[in-house]
Amino acid sequence: METTDFLSRTGTDLGYSDWFLIDQQRVNDFADVTIDHQFIHVDEAAAAASPLGGTIAHGFLTLSLLVHLASQLMAPPDNLVMSFNYGFNKIRFLAPVRVGSEVRAHVTVADVTERDPGQFLVEYEVTVEIRGEDTPALVARWLSLHITSLGETK
Repeated sequence: METTDFLSRTGTDLGYSDWFLIDQQRVNDFADVTIDHQFIHVDEAAAAASPLGGTIAHGFLTLSLLVHLASQLMAPPDNLVMSFNYGFNKIRFLAPVRVGSEVRAHVTVADVTERDPGQFLVEYEVTVEIRGEDTPALVARWLSLHITSLGETK
């Protein structure tokens, strides 16, 4: 995709990722990695007795899945050399993701800016939906910096 075409992508709806199952093993593994073993994530009996009615995924687990979910949809510029996670302008966790649920991402290009020749800062609006739920798990404004061969320095 040429530079001018890439810059005109603001407002483009990139669509939906595939559905992805959140199972208890993934939640347990994430708890081990992050050292966050709060009972609502890993203790099925205690979580079942809570108002949640069962275990839920960590909000940060759902957020970290954006790499997998959104990468199915993102179309970088031509001559891409590398991309960097540049951070977030906004993240809101709106609904718990119950273990056994499926989630998917809906991605829209909110803004594209050419910072330097061949360096594109892209802001993606991402909504993570939960199958069968009206309220999304999260909404985020995710930033990526794409470096093309035009932006390489020698």
